[in-house]
Amino acid sequence: MSTFDETFKAAYGFTGPVIEIGHVLRDGSPAGDLPVAIPLRMMNRHGLIAGSTGTGKTRTLQLLAEGLSRNGVPTFLADVKGDLAGMRKPGEASERVVARMKSVGREFVPEAFPVEFFSLTGTHGTQVRATVSSFGPILLGKILDLSDVQQSVLAMVFKYCDDRQMPLLDFDDLRSVLNYLVGEGKNELKDYGGMSPQTVGVLVRKMVELEQQGAARFFGEPELAIADLMRTVNGKGVVNILSLADVQDKPRLYSTFLMWLLGQFYYKMPEVGDLDKPKLVFFFDEAHLLFDDASSALVEHIEQVSRLIRSKGIGVFFITQTPKDVDEDVLAQLGNRVQHAVRAFTPKDAKDLRATASTFPPSKFFDTESMLTKLGTGEALVTVLDPKGVPTQVAAAQIAAPSSSMSAIDDASYAQSISSSVVAAKYSTPIDRESAHEILQRKLAESAGQEEPAPRATAHRQPASSRRAAKEPKGVVEEVLGSRMAQNVARQATRTITQQVVRGLFGLLKGR
Repeated sequence: MSTFDETFKAAYGFTGPVIEIGHVLRDGSPAGDLPVAIPLRMMNRHGLIAGSTGTGKTRTLQLLAEGLSRNGVPTFLADVKGDLAGMRKPGEASERVVARMKSVGREFVPEAFPVEFFSLTGTHGTQVRATVSSFGPILLGKILDLSDVQQSVLAMVFKYCDDRQMPLLDFDDLRSVLNYLVGEGKNELKDYGGMSPQTVGVLVRKMVELEQQGAARFFGEPELAIADLMRTVNGKGVVNILSLADVQDKPRLYSTFLMWLLGQFYYKMPEVGDLDKPKLVFFFDEAHLLFDDASSALVEHIEQVSRLIRSKGIGVFFITQTPKDVDEDVLAQLGNRVQHAVRAFTPKDAKDLRATASTFPPSKFFDTESMLTKLGTGEALVTVLDPKGVPTQVAAAQIAAPSSSMSAIDDASYAQSISSSVVAAKYSTPIDRESAHEILQRKLAESAGQEEPAPRATAHRQPASSRRAAKEPKGVVEEVLGSRMAQNVARQATRTITQQVVRGLFGLLKGR
């Protein structure tokens, strides 16, 4: 056996479950006896899939998601272009795909996977929502890019609302509280400090900027439960796909949702250490959207959560054109690398090529920088972490073909998938329960001696019987227990405790 074969058999000859990637290129052709894979238990050590446009990044993402699903691991995929939706259907045995598999002694077997579609606009998937309260003042302040003074004012507003059992569900709630506290309710802040109309003006303008990205639909209830992203169907992990084709021009909405979602997993999932397989793996296509124009505070938060979420059994993979699209501190956390070809046509491209090559361990069989320009479509340089956490020898490999469909689906297919989904049914109807906006409107009306104002009609409201006491006479005990105040206190007690714990953890994370 040659030194070449011995090196790669030793480097990728893992025992135990693995996620298949492809086969080593020997003299320019894929070697069926030299498979390349990632140990399943190392998929929570994060990774990067990079390469120029059209080199096969998305298909590599799809291949890894398929391997995880077969092993019962659910995944979450950010689908920017809409071409991952085909995973719900078996792939087609085209001549090219069949020949590709045959070249390594394999047979192409079409296979479909259980898929759930989600959307930030509700267009091609279940509408995802989150409440303002669940963000907490620290994370929301980072997303709004607030100064320290503005951040402290936001924290004061959250504290004020918690003390008075006033839920902050959407931006209407937050805006109403801000306007109230610089107007009729400014005297109520004597125990909290105070805030100027100028600061409130800045906060409201920042909120408007985010609303212009589509945040008005994202903030609200019912809030997405992370348990609904961790399902299996007939032993296969569900592939959760977030459709982003209609929000490519709204990167702040994408990054806002991502930061909230990663935070939910980090703060709600228990510490588990190293498992035999991850509990969930995220794949974020077009990762540069997360970092373009992001504040330093937000980038720092991404780095911190990426570094710490591994201990929760969660893996994160970024997919982008060049490693330089990812912040350096985040890049340092990505141990598994699949680097497709880099096309160097300009001086800037050449500089990026050298930078990309420098992120790989040195190879004793080829020059990394030169090899990156010679790789064909569907080929890549691969290095992964072995079970001891040590990077493997860099391999030039042909990536295996996915088993599911590699084409987009039409609107009718989206609709069919959503209509048959039990998860979609759970979130299909928005809820606008009584929250800070309604409470303050009623308070202002009562102080002015007016009738209670009509509730917002922007979403489905709970039945009137759950919001207003019945007209029939009641006993004293029933009157007390059925009062709005008692209902609000009972309903908010658990939420308030959870909010305080989560926000405290956000503060601890910030200080690390």
